[in-house]
Amino acid sequence: VIGTDIHESSKFTIGEYVSVNLDKLCNNQKYRDDHIIKLASSCRSGLDVLINNAAVQIVKPIEKLSFEDWQLTMNVNFNSIFLLVKGLYEKIELNKGCVINISSIHANLTKPGFSAYAASKAGLVGLTKSLAVELGEKIRINAICPAAIDTKMLHDSFTNTPEKLVTLKNYHPTKSIGMISDVVNTALYIASASNKFLNGSILNLDGGISSCLHDPD
Repeated sequence: VIGTDIHESSKFTIGEYVSVNLDKLCNNQKYRDDHIIKLASSCRSGLDVLINNAAVQIVKPIEKLSFEDWQLTMNVNFNSIFLLVKGLYEKIELNKGCVINISSIHANLTKPGFSAYAASKAGLVGLTKSLAVELGEKIRINAICPAAIDTKMLHDSFTNTPEKLVTLKNYHPTKSIGMISDVVNTALYIASASNKFLNGSILNLDGGISSCLHDPD
């Protein structure tokens, strides 16, 4: 397992760790070339699965959302994924591997203040479908669209209003927030060698919330 993150080192025990700033990967060509080469070199026997999971979520109304906010969101959530798939494509093809993009329920259903995040995740769904059509004989590409998952990013959004997190939990038909293990197990299912016909799929992992019709009170 080769892990990447913005931090200098990993707190997890994995085979190899490469520190990558995805925003800088998009903005600095020398940094991009150096780190793509480093990642490709780490995949000495090819790459079975590339999981694109990193994201930033800047929640602001459009009048307060700066272009720098927009660019950062697009670079981390969308542009960097294009660069990683493009840069590691030959390593994935070597193993007849697959790409799993972690999109979001916000690709289809969103709320005020999420314009940058929703646009980046919707773009990721479009990229997943397009590349699945283009590369389907060589590598498979699928996406997962989670709703609320029990992560630090979610809890940070409700720091001052914990009661709203409870409301959100109860709004899901399952009366629960998704767990990280739910995303992991879905990714393992997609990556399984027995799922060779699973390509270009966008899997909703949302406790049924995307099927809810919310009527005005």
